[in-house]
Amino acid sequence: MSDKRTSRVLVATLTLLLVFAVFGCQKLSVKKLTANYHFNKANSLFIDNKFTKAIAEYKATLENNPELTDAYRFLGESYKALYVPGKETADNKERADLALQALQKAFDSNNNNKDIIYSLGDMYDKLQDFDNAEKMYLRIIDLEPGNMNNYYIIAEFYKRYAPEKKELKEKAEQMYLRRIETDPENVQGYAYMANYFDQLSPTEFKDKFDNALVYHMMRKQLEPASAEIYYTIGVNRFNKAYQLQNYLSDADKRIAAAEAEQNLLKAIEIDANFPDAYAYMKILYINVQAKLYPEKEGRYQEEANRFGDKFTEARTRQLERMKLEKELKKTT
Repeated sequence: MSDKRTSRVLVATLTLLLVFAVFGCQKLSVKKLTANYHFNKANSLFIDNKFTKAIAEYKATLENNPELTDAYRFLGESYKALYVPGKETADNKERADLALQALQKAFDSNNNNKDIIYSLGDMYDKLQDFDNAEKMYLRIIDLEPGNMNNYYIIAEFYKRYAPEKKELKEKAEQMYLRRIETDPENVQGYAYMANYFDQLSPTEFKDKFDNALVYHMMRKQLEPASAEIYYTIGVNRFNKAYQLQNYLSDADKRIAAAEAEQNLLKAIEIDANFPDAYAYMKILYINVQAKLYPEKEGRYQEEANRFGDKFTEARTRQLERMKLEKELKKTT
């Protein structure tokens, strides 16, 4: 889950909490009314990213109503927002400890709340506490085995730690596969799996490009008219020919280069305004084809220049369109 998406979810949750707190005030005691006052104030400060002030208000909330679970959660979120991963100072470590304490209290009060579980796992992750983070993330899957996005979250988690723990590579692959199995008609699952292989180290995993290609081809079966998918396949084949040039035979490099050219041209055929496809055609001709066929170097250089011009034209049109769309949004 991205930081931006997490922020939007938190703001939406806080907005609902503000509404419920207001309408639930009439039958409450004075202390609980006071707690609601501080809670509403804290939530407004949190939404405005004024986390230090929000912390003071969440503490005042809990002094008046220690049973308000959401106050513990957002107290922890506030400390977490102020925490800087990797910064080894006393005050930063204290923020981490206080974030964990508050989020743990929220979890103890509501241990089936996915948002609290994810936030606690995320805090452990920021602290490089792999075992506790994994425990939290796996609990989310236990609670929602049919939610394919949960598998993506933990697959990405395993992927981050895979360089230090090689066995996690297999765990990451299993989670990507489980996401696909949850919704085999969803093209994004195959894209995640392919992207995972594409990003592995080519020197450690020389078969990574061919493994990724399997899932790119599955994507193509679901969306055969997608210029983006043909482009991605073209990039995959280019990377195989270029990044593995010291390991492949000339014959294998020629096959990969031809496949790259074929797919990039198909992407351009489907969408002539796809600037990145032109860019890769240029570097394919300069960095691969011209070296594989030195007798045709001059021709490939000319073609590379032509595709470079096409890239500039398509990129200019793209930027103009984006500018126009931005201006139209301002007027609506």
